[in-house]
Amino acid sequence: MSFNFADRIKQAPVSFLSELFLVSNNPSIISFAGGLPSSALIDTKGIAHATRQVMEEEAHIALQYTTTDGYLPLRESIADRYRTRLGLPATAAEIQIVNGSQQCLDLFAKIFLNKGDHVGMERPGYLGAIEAFSLYEPVIDTVPLQDDGPDLALFEQFVKKTNAKFFYGIPNSQNPSGRTYSQEKRRAIADILQKSNTVFYEDDAFGELFFDTKPRMPVMKYLPDQSVISGSFSKIIAPGMRIGWIYAKKEILAPFNVAKQAADLHSNFLCQKILHRYLTTHNLDDHIGYITRVYGRKCRLMCDLLDDQLPQLSHTTPEGGMFLMATLPPGISSRRVFDEGVKQKVAVLPGMPFYVDRGGEDTIRLNFSNPDEEMIKVGMSRLADVIKGLVHQ
Repeated sequence: MSFNFADRIKQAPVSFLSELFLVSNNPSIISFAGGLPSSALIDTKGIAHATRQVMEEEAHIALQYTTTDGYLPLRESIADRYRTRLGLPATAAEIQIVNGSQQCLDLFAKIFLNKGDHVGMERPGYLGAIEAFSLYEPVIDTVPLQDDGPDLALFEQFVKKTNAKFFYGIPNSQNPSGRTYSQEKRRAIADILQKSNTVFYEDDAFGELFFDTKPRMPVMKYLPDQSVISGSFSKIIAPGMRIGWIYAKKEILAPFNVAKQAADLHSNFLCQKILHRYLTTHNLDDHIGYITRVYGRKCRLMCDLLDDQLPQLSHTTPEGGMFLMATLPPGISSRRVFDEGVKQKVAVLPGMPFYVDRGGEDTIRLNFSNPDEEMIKVGMSRLADVIKGLVHQ
């Protein structure tokens, strides 16, 4: 039979992720294409210890249903970290637990967007956000991302002309580029938005992963009544637990909670209990410090190898996070680099999925967090051979 699917799914962009999963399942391929944190840095012993404590002491509670907004002590821990790290006056009542910060994108778009509404994001922008927003059939406007943040003149023009419901950005170690907004641009963005009804959606998935361990002040610091922040334990503790959160005003959380309840009642309660126990029995700052030292070494190694082996490529130099972006020589398409790279057992992510306007054909995203240093050395040598071979064709 012919299935009569909704228009929204027919209009959704075709995802490149299925091809990536096939690559990831091939152990002979060194992959810089995925978005994975390092499995070697997950504190499996600490999480196992916290799990045993929860199951031995309160299993009958942890295995039951719970409230939609999430485990209160965990929300209090998240709010306390905002207060101590960033000086934001967060309360547990302003925190909602979700199934990874990716669910925030879906639910936020669901409560804000009607078909044809305008929403803004960076160019290039996060693939997961493009896919999540597209299901609600908005007009997605993009603002070019410079080394220190969005182009302010074009950002102001976007705000004035579109009356967009919200602008989605990743100020810290952006995915895919690795770029970080300057504090001056954060203040300027807040000043521009204060004259509008556009909300700033601040995805802070990488805010704790700066190599110098110094926190950067969020846009919310300068725009407290008109912004939200989403965060996640995926990059700093364990992605498989799928626990994230949104920090927002109660006026936003009320409809957000309604949408969340309709979607899944609540996030995994057992994992919430385990995470809270882990946070109260382990030093998270020490663990994050270890992660950032390792990622910093890997990032510097990858950048040095790019400079030495592929000097014809320009690339970003991240201050933190898990990704960098490189621009290919003229006439070389990132899709060809992907296809030829798979043949030579190295994978990169073509830049096209990060652009809503068919751009990015000359860019690739590289992940340095997941492969170890030896894999980076071998994989970058293979990538150099791929690109040099395409240049000389």
